[in-house]
Amino acid sequence: MSSSAVPRSNPTAVTHEVTNQPPPLTGHDVADDPVLIEGVRREGAEWYLDDLHRVGRRAGDEEVQRWADEANRFEPVLRTHDRYGRRVDEVDFHPSYHALLEVAIGEGLAGAAWADERAGAHVARAAGFMVWSTAEAGHGCPVSMTYAVVPALRHSPDLAKTYEPLLTGRVYDPGLRTPTDKRGLLAGMGMTEKQGGTDVRANTTTATERPDGTWRLRGHKWFTSAPMNDLFLVLAQAPGGLSCFLVPRVLPDGSRNTFRVQRLKDKLGNRSNASSEPEFDDTVAWLVGAEGKGVRTIIDMVTMTRLDCVLGSAAGTRAALAQAAHHVRHRSVLGAKLIDQPLMRNVIADLGVESEAATTLALRLAGAADRAVRGDARERAFLRLATAVAKYWVCKRQPAAVAEALECLGGNGYDEASGMPRLYREAPLNGIWEGSGNVNALDMLRAMAREPESVDAFGAEIEAAAGADRRLDLAWRELRDELVLTEDAPLRARRVIERAALVLQGSLLVRHAPAPVADAFCASRLAGDRGLAFGTLAPATGFAALLGRLPC
Repeated sequence: MSSSAVPRSNPTAVTHEVTNQPPPLTGHDVADDPVLIEGVRREGAEWYLDDLHRVGRRAGDEEVQRWADEANRFEPVLRTHDRYGRRVDEVDFHPSYHALLEVAIGEGLAGAAWADERAGAHVARAAGFMVWSTAEAGHGCPVSMTYAVVPALRHSPDLAKTYEPLLTGRVYDPGLRTPTDKRGLLAGMGMTEKQGGTDVRANTTTATERPDGTWRLRGHKWFTSAPMNDLFLVLAQAPGGLSCFLVPRVLPDGSRNTFRVQRLKDKLGNRSNASSEPEFDDTVAWLVGAEGKGVRTIIDMVTMTRLDCVLGSAAGTRAALAQAAHHVRHRSVLGAKLIDQPLMRNVIADLGVESEAATTLALRLAGAADRAVRGDARERAFLRLATAVAKYWVCKRQPAAVAEALECLGGNGYDEASGMPRLYREAPLNGIWEGSGNVNALDMLRAMAREPESVDAFGAEIEAAAGADRRLDLAWRELRDELVLTEDAPLRARRVIERAALVLQGSLLVRHAPAPVADAFCASRLAGDRGLAFGTLAPATGFAALLGRLPC
């Protein structure tokens, strides 16, 4: 080749220079959020703020974001047998999944609050759970179930005495071994079956008592997540009716209990978390609570997991908003930052209002749970109705909010590398798990009929803001007329629960949020001064104040 044929540097290489792209959203404190911090203080856990910021800095760390990506890209793998043909029924996870769980358990986000006598302990745990789950939501499933199992297990004091100290500890100790030989335990639940789903009274799994006081289960569960957890609460039909049982993966003598994992679910999202179909065949179990009172026993667990669904959806909405806000602060279009473009300001401000309402309501529920645990009957009554209302609405709003936030990034948001597709796939989850929208709407009617004190407590919470905003007052008067158990109540239950959620959120924001936030919420959500999509707030909205409340 002659010297004249030597290739020169490619003049088009300059096109590979990257400009007008935001820097990675890493190295920040996820807990640096005025809405979250104010709520934690208001609900009685100010003492936790230093720890919360430590969790927040960890959640915003680049290494943790890598863990989150890897835990979802390298999905759990089921091993039914070992190399010799012996049944093992184990699930292998990527090391990043274990790393996420180790931090979560070490920070006390599972059962530790039940062993903490400080007022606000459950609020602190809720705030930590929200901040940490913004990094990755899937591993939060075993964390949540372990938190929720404690009050249900207390229906059998002897079992609680044995296992509660290990469920409330702060050591993540993976692997199937004798539970009492481990330094920490995780718990799960097995309720639904393929023929019944939500209708657990249609369950066909049977329970037979043995002379030694144990029971034997036989049947097939349809959706049991985190099968590598140590203990499970399972519903089965005993002679006295549907009952709740404790099923350990490993028995006290060190032998494996029969827990045949037939397959793992191929889910839309929540890919880091294994969800399975276990089969029980002469499976050893212990009765929890009274025979025939299985729903009443396990509902204590369901109530707390529903609370975590609200926390998780509020966190997922906030995580998507943070990504969108970060992008528009750095991206320029038509000679100006996106955040300075009027229409984008409207979209981001509207998403901020949605997120603030969700976070404020979620922390109010956590405060009620904390006070109910400590014996406050009024808060327990409020929690009974408000949990169903919040579970319905906050979880149902998450997919719409995440989709809008993803759109703020344009094509970049549709790229897996942005992390937004994972948030989007995760968004519908909490609206389905622990009771879909219809289930919670009907549960609201059940609470109204069976526990009228819950309606009184719910109303008192709203009326605490009486006279502060005429739109809220009018909405509450209209809602009161709807809170009547007429013959058509089931048909209009969604209409009522949606309005109940909005009025409750309005009351909380009028009392606790800056005036521009409360005004924007009442104008757009209660008075109807908005379109069907995000970004339709009225021109008179205090956009600067709303944008000043954004995370990151």
